[in-house]
Formats: sequence, structure tokens, C-alpha cells
Amino acid sequence: MICLLLAGQASAHPHVFIDGGVDFRFGPDAKLEALEVSWRYDEFETLYTLSAQGLELNDAGGLDEEDRLALVRQLSEWPEDFDGSAHPVVDGVAIPLEWPSDLDAHLVDGRLQLTFVRRLSTPLDMQGREIDVSFHESTYFFAFSVTDQPDLFGDPGPCSARVVDFDPDSNSDELAKTLAKLGREETPEIANVGALFADRIVVRCD
Repeated sequence: MICLLLAGQASAHPHVFIDGGVDFRFGPDAKLEALEVSWRYDEFETLYTLSAQGLELNDAGGLDEEDRLALVRQLSEWPEDFDGSAHPVVDGVAIPLEWPSDLDAHLVDGRLQLTFVRRLSTPLDMQGREIDVSFHESTYFFAFSVTDQPDLFGDPGPCSARVVDFDPDSNSDELAKTLAKLGREETPEIANVGALFADRIVVRCD
């Protein structure tokens, strides 16, 4: 499980590549209640993960339901140092989230897809506000990419969401040179370096 949950740019040597995104669950009066996160592993990491859990694909190239449910149970045991992949900020202040819940797992076109929920500790009144969610893992071991357009569920009111792709020109030449010197099996010793290379989702409620 640890190898699954460790954060893209090839020269900085991320070790695993994950597509996915974040959806937003609203309650009454445009109060944001939860983030719904999706991860989709590449084909190689999918096979590695299934093998690590002692599972094999069936003759149809999928998972038997019993094996799928066993995988869900195994992957629901989150490590204590899990730092997530969705990091919401409002007005420069990080918004606290509850521990992941409601994990589910499926094979989608031969790739393992995980979905789980991060509830806000306190529902957030979004009227007239903007929330910025960075999609990354702090150590830069995994390269997360927002490939799914965000959905707004429930009662979002006059809210809209947009994806802000990572701009490779946004980081300094000094940082690029530092990362380029790393060996293939090294990760940067820079605090929260994954945030420097993150795609983001911005939700604005007018």
C-alpha cells in the first residue's frame, strides 16, 4: 500500500504516473462539503499493484468481483503518513480535510482506477469565494495530472470550475538544474516540491 500512496516532469524523475482529477460535492446554499478524488494508474503500475496484492486478471482481462472487493479492503488501509493528492486553499489558507473514505476500485481500459472521498472538516460557504485545489503529492514520487474535467454535484449555485495546467516555465532555472542532477531513483530534498509542478483546479462561486 505504501508504494501506491507516495507525486510531472520526466527530468525530475517521478516514479509513477497517475491521471485523474477532483469533483466537488455541495450541500445546501452552495456550501462545499467534500472532494471526490479519482486516480488512474498507468498499465505497468496497475499490473504491479495487482501482483503486490496477490491478484491476477481473469480470462476476460478484468478482475473477478471477489478479487475486486478484496482489493478495495486492502487499499482502504491508508498509511499514517498519507498526505493526499488534493490540497484545497482559500485566501491563502489550507482547508482541513477528513481522512479518506468510501474508497472504490475498478479496472478501466486495463488501468486501475481508485476513487475516494475527502470530506471537509467543516462545510465551507463558497458564496462569493474561490477555492484552489492543487493535485499533487508532496515528495514528487508520483506525478499526478488532471485529465478529468471537474464536476460540481449537489447544490453548487452559481459556481464554475476550471483546470489550470502546470506551466513548465513557471519554475526557476536553478530549480530545473537541481532536479536534473538527480539520479533515477532519487527524489528531491525540497519541502513540498510536488506543489511546484502541480496541475490545479479552481472553483469560483459568484
